[in-house]
Amino acid sequence: MKVRVNLGERSYDIEISSDLLEKSGAELGVVSSPKCLVITDDNVKKLYYQKVADSLIPAGINCSAAAFKAGEESKKLETIAFLYGEAVRAGLNRDSFIVALGGGVPGDVAGFVAATYMRGIDFIQIPTTLLAMVDSSVGGKTGVDLPQGKNLVGAFWQPKKVLIDPCVLKTLPEREIKCGLAEVVKYGVILDAAFFKLLASNVPKLLSLDLDFYSSVIAKCCELKAYVVSNDERESGLRAILNYGHTFGHAVEAVSAYHGIAHGEAVSIGMCMAADLAVSMQIMKKEDASIQEELLKNLGLPVRLRGCLIPAKIIEAMATDKKKTDAGLALVLPLQIGAVEIRRGVDPALVLEAIRGRCD
Repeated sequence: MKVRVNLGERSYDIEISSDLLEKSGAELGVVSSPKCLVITDDNVKKLYYQKVADSLIPAGINCSAAAFKAGEESKKLETIAFLYGEAVRAGLNRDSFIVALGGGVPGDVAGFVAATYMRGIDFIQIPTTLLAMVDSSVGGKTGVDLPQGKNLVGAFWQPKKVLIDPCVLKTLPEREIKCGLAEVVKYGVILDAAFFKLLASNVPKLLSLDLDFYSSVIAKCCELKAYVVSNDERESGLRAILNYGHTFGHAVEAVSAYHGIAHGEAVSIGMCMAADLAVSMQIMKKEDASIQEELLKNLGLPVRLRGCLIPAKIIEAMATDKKKTDAGLALVLPLQIGAVEIRRGVDPALVLEAIRGRCD
């Protein structure tokens, strides 16, 4: 399957095919350099780097690897500095390219290195987690975190191509799959009620990792994101709806110091907080909020925040969200399954109550 992201001269394809990892070298006709650096984390390097490297040899591409410690904690400026040094040591020049191999963190970090090394070089995305396949590998958002919040330093830098091999999902821990499913559900809520219904009707296939079904689900998510990015690359309007659940979720992650709760889990809880807020504002029916919550629960995702996180700290962390402007914090709120809107100037007391309602 192939999905096209239409951005004029910066357009690119998303290829979705089984066993694509072993054939990745043959898919890189979009780059002409014989030299690349594969940026990944230490876990993914052990699993997939050699397959990718071996596939590049017949294409006449010489590659080396730069790996960092797996985890959100590595998504920082110190890692970027390390990778710049690795790029120099590998002899990369402005004609060389970078391969981002891994989940969301390697993709974000490698993309930022590509956007800034020698003022920008080409890069390829090869996502290996469900979350990265359906979301972070598509659209050109790159960046790192600061102690004050997520993704506060970054750039828009589109890949030359995205290669997705659903077969690698077999090696993912169950928790990683479920985290990716939070992003999958998000697409149904914000854009496509029929897709949401399809997901709700096929929970057993999602939980049993039916790869044929997953291939079609990944393709649909990529189609929806490609539509949004093609119409609003720089997040000046429509693209902001992709942040549904993320403004709350990122704040939860920041307050928890990225320990104990994964990104997809935080997004799941964040979507429930956003739906509760929409219900309290009388812009969404409680029945629709319950339908969303039921699907998330059926997929094994958390819908409540366990532990000792303080609601007031969460709303304080939301104030540093990168999408905040002089007009205030932008909140993506659902109207019904398949439709959302962006609201600014929401009463902080209502936001705090929505957070409190999901904290145990």
